[in-house]
Amino acid sequence: MFSITKIFSQTPRTLIGNAAGLLLTGLLASSAMMTSAQAADIATTYDNSCAACHDSGALNAIKKGDSAKWQQLIQQKGMPTLINSVKRGMSQMPAGGLCGNCDDDDYRQLIDYMSK
Repeated sequence: MFSITKIFSQTPRTLIGNAAGLLLTGLLASSAMMTSAQAADIATTYDNSCAACHDSGALNAIKKGDSAKWQQLIQQKGMPTLINSVKRGMSQMPAGGLCGNCDDDDYRQLIDYMSK
């Protein structure tokens, strides 16, 4: 039960420790919620922008979930080069990969999402 007397009877160090613990717990909880929301956003962005080719392998696109091919490509080129390739476009992929409002972090998350 909540007690004002109990709060004021604690030493300042205990109060600070308790407050820090509550703050950390709150931050971790909100971070977990943001991560799930971001994952849902990336899945939606994938469905709206990348799935047309990466679900079927159309135009020689590496299929979503083909971890071996994605990991090989990431190892060969590196993530920064892949992100720049998406932004510029590639032989059969339009610039931006059909995602007009994606930034570098979105592209990184999309590549990571497709590679699993």
